[in-house]
Amino acid sequence: MVTTLRALRGQRAIGLTELAGRAGLSRPTVEGLAEDLLAVGWLAEVPPETGQMGRPRRLFRFRAEAGYVLGVDVGSYSVRALVCDLEGQVAGRSVVRVAGEAGRTARLEGVRNAAAGALKDAGLDAGRLMAACVGTTGVVTRAGVVKLSVALPEWTGVDLVGELGGEFGPVVLVENDCNLAALAERWKGVATGIQDLAFVLSGVRTGAGLLIRGELYGGARGMAGEIGALRLVGWHRAPSHLAGCPGLPEGTAAEEVAGLVFAAARQGDPAARWAVEQYAHDLAEGIAAVVLTMDPELVVIGGGVSRSGDVLLEPLRRHLDPLCLEPPALAVSTLGDQAVVLGAVRHALDHVDARLYDVDAALPEAHTG
Repeated sequence: MVTTLRALRGQRAIGLTELAGRAGLSRPTVEGLAEDLLAVGWLAEVPPETGQMGRPRRLFRFRAEAGYVLGVDVGSYSVRALVCDLEGQVAGRSVVRVAGEAGRTARLEGVRNAAAGALKDAGLDAGRLMAACVGTTGVVTRAGVVKLSVALPEWTGVDLVGELGGEFGPVVLVENDCNLAALAERWKGVATGIQDLAFVLSGVRTGAGLLIRGELYGGARGMAGEIGALRLVGWHRAPSHLAGCPGLPEGTAAEEVAGLVFAAARQGDPAARWAVEQYAHDLAEGIAAVVLTMDPELVVIGGGVSRSGDVLLEPLRRHLDPLCLEPPALAVSTLGDQAVVLGAVRHALDHVDARLYDVDAALPEAHTG
């Protein structure tokens, strides 16, 4: 069954002969397996093509609607949620604003409201979810506890699996947001096909997510990529150059600072250009540390500053290249503020796929309603 499911995933409806060829099995064997998968709800039979001579072909497709996954991005000022079918097609979405100073209780309420909004938008209840993934800033343990978070108030120590496990379906995964953004870039962004990738999430704060041989690398305790903790490099002070730029309107929200400064630099404002120059200098120090450690094929710059890549890349390249033995390939994310939530969806889908393709385990139950 596993081979037959693999052969159908991501494909248009196909006939038994083509399916047998893709699966490397005989046509009678595949026909029997297809009947079994039809019976348990993982395949659907598509009406035969019209206008054919002779006996019409039987056509089958994978039922992507047999289950759904939920992805959630817990940000400083918002919580985003996506519900997708098992082919990654978006069925529902929601964004809930939260205050930057919100504590644990208020932020968890935002997470719940965003998830509920996405499910409502999809016309589904949580019982249809096969897996959920929550992306959050900070160091995350394998058990789903935020071991350390300096960006979100009262967030250190929160047990996200314990808090949300009973509400988001049978499986709740928790992962660092930078790591998830790296997954999203390889899935739907500028890093398609890249095996060794460093993703730098830069905005209100800066962090890195790493893919090695196409797999997430979090290190022994989930702290890989936390370059900002090393005060010898400039990631901890980089945002202050933008926040301290003269000319910013009084009371500018933290999440709006980068956009305003980069826009002014684009127009040639000297103070803004100097702020961007200093920001690029400090950003380059941390990126160089990552590059010299893992030698990635590509470094992707994402987060809030990705919308200003036309202004940032030149000074960043100029400061970064002398620090590296060989200048790395650089790209700006095209996913914008969707990177983390898309990565959460991808991580949840990977979990479902591992269950679907486990030859030693029973096939998960498909929803047929």
